[in-house]
Amino acid sequence: MTEQTRFDLPQSAIPTAWYNALPDLPEPLAPPLHPGTREPVGPDDLAPLFPMALIEQEMTGAPWIDVPGEVLDILRLWRPTPLVRARRLEQALGTPARIYYKDESVSPAGSHKPNTAVPQAYYNKLDGTKRLTTETGAGQWGSSLAFACAQFDLECKVYMVRASYEQKPYRRMLMETWGSTVVPSPIDDPSHPGSLGAAISDAVRDAVGREDTHYSLGSVLNHVLLHQTMIGIEAKEQLAKAGESHPDVVIGSCGGGSNLGGIALPFMTDSRVRLLAIEPSSCPTLTEGKFDYDFGDVAGMTPLMNMYTLGHDFVPPSIHAGGLRYHGDSPVISLLVHAGRMEAAAYPQSKTFDAAVQFARSEGKIPAPETGHAIRGVIDEALRCKEEGRDEVLLFNYSGHGFLDLSAYDDYNKGRLLDA
Repeated sequence: MTEQTRFDLPQSAIPTAWYNALPDLPEPLAPPLHPGTREPVGPDDLAPLFPMALIEQEMTGAPWIDVPGEVLDILRLWRPTPLVRARRLEQALGTPARIYYKDESVSPAGSHKPNTAVPQAYYNKLDGTKRLTTETGAGQWGSSLAFACAQFDLECKVYMVRASYEQKPYRRMLMETWGSTVVPSPIDDPSHPGSLGAAISDAVRDAVGREDTHYSLGSVLNHVLLHQTMIGIEAKEQLAKAGESHPDVVIGSCGGGSNLGGIALPFMTDSRVRLLAIEPSSCPTLTEGKFDYDFGDVAGMTPLMNMYTLGHDFVPPSIHAGGLRYHGDSPVISLLVHAGRMEAAAYPQSKTFDAAVQFARSEGKIPAPETGHAIRGVIDEALRCKEEGRDEVLLFNYSGHGFLDLSAYDDYNKGRLLDA
């Protein structure tokens, strides 16, 4: 066990451009449709919600987008993030597979989400926006935007899914410490457990009602996945340092698609690499949803997107992986699954916590419940390699730590965890 387990890059190696997957997709992405006219939306339709720079990034066909220097200055607080070889997990599983993970838990908010929160706050500040609204499930995105808004002196209001608001009070405290206001959603029904779709409706309704306010989304949209590609770009260079030519399988948990897209999209054009999305069986969007146009929110205020969906009025059970409780998925991720370039699998809550605890006991790090889904997929792929005698390279995104999710682990340890 004296072999190298950590592969770092110097700060000078932080990527200075984001990779845009749109030009390399198997087929053109279907345009979003206006919720009223059902016609393709244009920049003017999105202007009440987003600054023009983000609207351009949403639609551009340019293969690379430069990262502004002011954004890089903040990202350097934690980027580049480490690539770690999970040798102790390999040993525990007795697998010939080589398992690597990109550790995005080292950011100030403890997850991958600041990778897009910082540029979104920057472009809004540049546009003259004074205030941002957003939704959050488990609180990873809300805390990341709260951090980013604090860097650019923006006011921030977060609508947090009520089930997570009650399960994860320390996430709320984190957001408030960074100066944001947090309220449970839906705001008009205190008995409702909430959903990301309902919280999006609350946040969008707030944003369009004020001239000084824009809306910010932490997943699903093209520009969000664009910002997250720093993860995979760094991982490519780090795998080379580890002596690997390429990963055989790239794995990420999937709710809206941001952390999965961040690790997977830079490998999309390499036919040697399998891409695998892991989602909760209680919210099986990619594995059981319909590939069709649907609203991104419950109230039908957002543009319709062509994606895998369980229906915009779907309310998932209150599992601990709140960041994966979304009825739809990124159109980019959905298209890759629909075209057969990406695979998807779903697991119940108990199996993901089994995997998360096994990872914690071998590697020492306690994953967020969302990250536990990716780990479940990795363990099953590693066991497949063991059965088949294949020494494949497995790469996954360790998208966030579980230090503020310990109540979930308490439920698991005490046998109270529902297998939703």
